[in-house]
Amino acid sequence: MAIVRMTLEEAREAMRNMPPERRARLDAMTDDEIERRALEDPDAQPMTDEELARAVAGRSVRLSRQRDGLSQPEFAARYALPLDTVVALEAGSLLPDPALEAYLGAIERDPQSVLRSLAESVR
Repeated sequence: MAIVRMTLEEAREAMRNMPPERRARLDAMTDDEIERRALEDPDAQPMTDEELARAVAGRSVRLSRQRDGLSQPEFAARYALPLDTVVALEAGSLLPDPALEAYLGAIERDPQSVLRSLAESVR
């Protein structure tokens, strides 16, 4: 079965246009049955806590980078990070340790202060 992406409004419209018998079957499903069926689908497994944490960290880095209009190499160079680290974070394959998480949080909250601190440490 092909994956179909649609907006919430498109999904609502599809539900409105569904044949009544199919709509009745879906409406009759309990929350437990919906959850059981979702868990049985190997392509729709919930994220583990670690996977979710990696995804959140990666999104945060990407949004910080995009806010400043930087490419991954530019972001890495600006904040003295290894490019491989930035790439892995954004891909969700790296969970930052507490020190890196704090540094990334500082970049997200106040990038100019981080840049000033980096400039002062070079002197």
